[in-house]
Amino acid sequence: MQITKTIEEARRQVEICNACRYCESFCSVFPAINRERHFSDGDITQLANLCHNCRGCYYACQYTEPHEFKVNIPKAMAEVRQESWQDYAVPAMAAKTFHKSGVLMALAVIAALAFILLLFQNAAPAAGEAQAAGFYGVLPHNAMIAVFIPAFFLPIISIAISLRRYWKSIGGERLRLAHFTNALGSVAKLKDLSGGQGEGCNFEDEDRFSNARRWSHQAIMYGFLLCFASTSVATIMHYFFNMPAPYPLFSLPKLLGITGGVILSLGTLSMASLKLRADKNLGDARVWGGEMGFVLLLFVVSTTGLALYMLGSTGAMPALLAIHLASVLAFFLLTPFSKMIHGFYRLASLLRDAQIKAKL
Repeated sequence: MQITKTIEEARRQVEICNACRYCESFCSVFPAINRERHFSDGDITQLANLCHNCRGCYYACQYTEPHEFKVNIPKAMAEVRQESWQDYAVPAMAAKTFHKSGVLMALAVIAALAFILLLFQNAAPAAGEAQAAGFYGVLPHNAMIAVFIPAFFLPIISIAISLRRYWKSIGGERLRLAHFTNALGSVAKLKDLSGGQGEGCNFEDEDRFSNARRWSHQAIMYGFLLCFASTSVATIMHYFFNMPAPYPLFSLPKLLGITGGVILSLGTLSMASLKLRADKNLGDARVWGGEMGFVLLLFVVSTTGLALYMLGSTGAMPALLAIHLASVLAFFLLTPFSKMIHGFYRLASLLRDAQIKAKL
């Protein structure tokens, strides 16, 4: 990652924080700051990806504007964090485009993929009979697999290259089990969104503490994991137990999928509401469209999945199937360039933080 004015400004502010130390107990960022005396570019980048943008430090700080120091750690960290996602992405131009126009890009990709899938359906013989046979009658199982395998593994390769670059830039070393235990525990609880005193963060309403953002994050994370588990279980049932879809309501794939879809839809709606109310000057305002695009993408995936379940036996099924599969494909294809990558980078930053603490 190149040395930029963004990193230089973040370093200036971090050095002020290191001298003050008032916010030492707020989250993982400030103890990490207070451990150091000098900050390399990699240090600043790692600190930025540790930050959850909860904004508690901003409202506690005595050096924010109009003070001449003009400290705004949430904004400085957000800008460095965003640059790291863009600069290490493969290809970087796709990430820059999504971060600038995420909503438009997400909708365009979904529309294009849905159109292609609808064309494929219309070209298939005996469309009426195919519809009566269910999802696989409209789009054969082997065709789905042929489409989704590249859409799943190509983004994984892109993310792996991106993470390797990032890990090298922040001085990452060989990992041990203890590092994963420490980092994953923090991820599971979203610990840093609870604030220094466990009262929550200040994201949506200035200096009022709230756990709404933490709950929204947890709903999105666990809703997504339940949906992913539903697909995984269905795959195992299909290939290992010769139990192809469709599945009844009280089957494991349906229970996991419906529960996850509802939680994910509610979580994304809540997150969108919070972002609309939040102060854009405490984040990277340049990429607000990309953040909303990512939330929209997850919302479309979950709600079209639920709609497909409810209306799967009606004439709307072929169109809904095309839209839902297109949104899922778009989600996977855009993952290396959307805010979804933050989860991977934050985990890497927590692992690096665990490595550093283990040496103390």
